[in-house]
Amino acid sequence: MIQKMALDELDSFGEKIIEGFQLSDDDLRALLSLESEEDLEKLYYAAQKVRNHYFGNRVFLNCFIYFSTHCKNQCAFCYYNCKNEINRYRLTREEIHETCKALKGAGFHMIDLTMGEDPYYYEDPDRFIELVQIVKEELGLPIMISPGVMDNATLLKAREKGANFFALYQETYDTELYQRLRVGQSFEGRVNARRFAKEQGYCVEDGILTGVGNGIESTILSLRGMKTNNPDMVRVMTFLPQEGTPLSGFRVASSLSELKIISILRLMFPKCLIPASLDLEGIDGMVDRLNAGANIVTSILPSDSRLEGVANYDRDLEERDRDIKSVIKRLESMGMEPAQQDEFEAVLRC
Repeated sequence: MIQKMALDELDSFGEKIIEGFQLSDDDLRALLSLESEEDLEKLYYAAQKVRNHYFGNRVFLNCFIYFSTHCKNQCAFCYYNCKNEINRYRLTREEIHETCKALKGAGFHMIDLTMGEDPYYYEDPDRFIELVQIVKEELGLPIMISPGVMDNATLLKAREKGANFFALYQETYDTELYQRLRVGQSFEGRVNARRFAKEQGYCVEDGILTGVGNGIESTILSLRGMKTNNPDMVRVMTFLPQEGTPLSGFRVASSLSELKIISILRLMFPKCLIPASLDLEGIDGMVDRLNAGANIVTSILPSDSRLEGVANYDRDLEERDRDIKSVIKRLESMGMEPAQQDEFEAVLRC
C-alpha cells in the first residue's frame, strides 16, 4: 500500500505498475489525496514512465466532428441539453462529404462522429448509419461513434459499415450523483450498451466527470466502475459550468484535479488510450494532460471549423487553436510525435 510517509517511492512506482502491480482502494485514496506540487510531479513522472513503456513518445490524433447538437436529454451539466435555448445545427450529408474532403491526408488516426441524442437520428437510425458509411468510404480511417444509447441493431449496422470505437461516458458510477447529472436516464442502460458493443467487436471508451460534487470515495467508485468494463479508452474531464444549464452556477472546491486522475488512470489502465482533450484549455492544456500520462489528443477540429466541441472554452474566440497542424507543432516542441497509422491499428486489434 502507498503510505503518505512513503511518497518518495513514487519515483520507482511506475516500474511496479509495469510489472503488474494493482492499486488497492487504499492506494487510490492516498493518490487522490496528494496535494503538494512535489508529490503531484512524482505522480505525473510515474504515469509518464508507464505510458512511455507501452507507447514511447508517440501520440494518437483524433478528429472531432460534432455533426448534430440537437438532443432529447436533460443532462444537468451539458450545454446541449434539450431545455437549453441555444443555436443548434445538424450537418447535412453534403456538409459531411465536404468535411471529409478537407480532412484527407491531414494525419488523423481516427474520426470521432459525435452527436447529442438527436431525435432525427433516433426516429430513423439508418440516417446515422449512412453518415458512418460516408465517412468510411471517403477517408478509410477508423471511426469512433458517440451517438448516445442507440439500440443494439443500430450498433451492429454501424459496426458492419466500418465503425471501430464506441464512446459512451457514464460520467459517474456513484448512482445518486448519476441521477442528478443524467436526469431521467438509465444507469444500467449505458453500462449494457457498452457491454454489448464490446461483445460485438467494438473498442469502447468510458469516461467520468470530476469537480461536480464527487469526493474521494465517489471517485473511487467511478474508477472501479470503469475497470469492470474492460475499456480500451478511459477519460476524465473537469466539469465546466455551462450557461443556461441547471448547474450553470455550480462551484465546488475540489482537490480531485483532472491531471491527478489522468495519472491514476494511467496506473490503473497502463495499456489503454487516455485522452488529452482540447476542450477545456486548448493546446496548453493538452501539454499538461500529456505530461500527466495521456496519449491521444481529442477534440481536434477541422481547420477553420466553427463546429462545436464538448465544452468549448474557445466558443467566442476569433481564432481557435485546435487544428492538427498546431497540435503537431506543439507535440514536436515536447519531444513527442504523431504515431504511425499501423501503430493505431495495432491498438484497435488488442
